[in-house]
Amino acid sequence: MKLDLSSNKDFWAGIMFAGTGAGAMFVARNYPFGTSLHMGPGYFPMVLGGILIAFGIYVMLRGLRKNEKIQGNWSIRALVILPLSIVIFGVLMELAGFIPALAALVFISAASGREFRFVEVLLLTLFLGALSVALFIWGLGLPYPLIKGLA
Repeated sequence: MKLDLSSNKDFWAGIMFAGTGAGAMFVARNYPFGTSLHMGPGYFPMVLGGILIAFGIYVMLRGLRKNEKIQGNWSIRALVILPLSIVIFGVLMELAGFIPALAALVFISAASGREFRFVEVLLLTLFLGALSVALFIWGLGLPYPLIKGLA
C-alpha cells in the first residue's frame, strides 16, 4: 500500500489540529499556569493546546491507516466570503451591537455555500442569536450592547 500524504484528508486535518494546539501552547508559554482550583491565564490555552495536539496525533494516525483522499475542489467563494464575514462581524460589533453583528455573520457565512436557503438561514440566525445572547450576554455577563443606541 502506497501512502500519498499530499491528498490524505485525515493526515492534513491532524496536522491542522496539532499545529493549532502547538501554536496555542507557544503563545501561552510565559503565562502563569496556576492550579486546577486557581487557574491562571495560561491554564486554559495550555490544556486545550495539549488536547488539540493529542487529538491531532490521533487523527493523523487514523489518516495513515485509512488513507482517504481529499474530495472536491477549493471554493474561492468560501475562501473570500468567510474571512470577510468575520471582519464584518468585528466592525458591526462596534457600530451596531451584538445582535446585528451576529445576524450579519450568520447570513454572510451561509452565503458562502451553494445551498443558501433564506428561511433556513433566518431560523438558524434566530436560534443562534437567542442562544448566544443567553450564553454570552446573560450567562457570562459580557458587556456587549445587544443593539447599539437602544440602551
